[in-house]
Amino acid sequence: MHAMGQILRFTIFIAVAVAILGGIHFYFWVRLVRDPAIPVPWRYIATGGVVFLFVTLPLALVLGRTLPFDLSRKVVFAPYVWMGMMLLLFIVLISADAGRLAVFVAKKLFVEGPAGTDMARRILIARSVALAAIAGVGVLTAISVWTASGVVHVKPLEIRLSKLPKAMDGFTIAEIADLHLGITLGRGFVEDVVRKVNDLHPDVIVITGDLVDGSPDRIRGEVRDLKDLKAPNGVFFVTGNHEYYSGVTEWIREIEQLGIRVLRNERVPIGPAGAGFDLAGVDDYEAMGHEPGHGSDVDKALAGLDPGREVVLLAHQPRSVREAARHDVGLVLSGHTHGGQIWPWSYFVYLQQPYVRGLHCHGARTQIYITDGTGYWGPPMRLGTRGEITYITLRSK
Repeated sequence: MHAMGQILRFTIFIAVAVAILGGIHFYFWVRLVRDPAIPVPWRYIATGGVVFLFVTLPLALVLGRTLPFDLSRKVVFAPYVWMGMMLLLFIVLISADAGRLAVFVAKKLFVEGPAGTDMARRILIARSVALAAIAGVGVLTAISVWTASGVVHVKPLEIRLSKLPKAMDGFTIAEIADLHLGITLGRGFVEDVVRKVNDLHPDVIVITGDLVDGSPDRIRGEVRDLKDLKAPNGVFFVTGNHEYYSGVTEWIREIEQLGIRVLRNERVPIGPAGAGFDLAGVDDYEAMGHEPGHGSDVDKALAGLDPGREVVLLAHQPRSVREAARHDVGLVLSGHTHGGQIWPWSYFVYLQQPYVRGLHCHGARTQIYITDGTGYWGPPMRLGTRGEITYITLRSK
């Protein structure tokens, strides 16, 4: 029954995704082919190109799961770039249409006489907008791909916690999140991240979800170097939503075999007895319903907690901060949003999450830090964000 539910959800997702993609590509055809009145035979060639681009995206999702892994990585790269380029092009064209509509309305309201435009002028405007949009988005795409493929930077951050004992002042945490290891990021990327994290010599290392995109049988070799992560107080992991798309039970087993402790609605003491803090972790916010026995449970993770003891909570999605604040948690470390990954889509993340990136205070005392993520998902692109390893130094009051 559970498997049938997963198949149904996946089928609905594919149907909705294809419908949305079809609508977007039809809009592209209208604005880039029909309105500019491209002459024959270029009109037919351009129409075929739009249809081809539409087909490549669902085809890439299928081939990415069925072709041999090394081959699928090469095949899907270009369609994934188009996925990001498509999002940028859609925003640019919609913005242009909004501007043209505003001009039209202004002329209707404030300009006397006919507001119409002759056909030749309309075609000239449509061609100018189409060329400008394609050129501008092409430049933005090149910048975005270059940024995503660049060096993952280390972001230092100091956070003061009112309940942190003085003995723990200066305690360091290295946070990585959203590596999304699989079809576009693999072992070479992991080796670089592991080396940079270990060079920081953190007291503890945390991985706040979305480590993988793919089954253990398919990408086991891509993650194995995570076993080399070293910290005197241990390496800890909490699940993200993508673990539940990739076989969470098998992945938890694999991750633990790498020497990484998976925190599932539980906590562990960090530091000397009576003078440390608790590190807690919860399942992904949306875990319930994806896998029997899974689900975010902050109540369970903090049951029996000494109210005078500080807590750092690992929770993949920023939405968990609301429940954390109810428990007077000092600090929540999250990921999930990628900082929006490709501007301006960061603004749409606010429709689901209370915070998108950076350090925030929620309520009287609870702070939350949302990393921009170490890797990326989908398009191998970043615009307005960079992959990061967060190096946090805790300070006492």
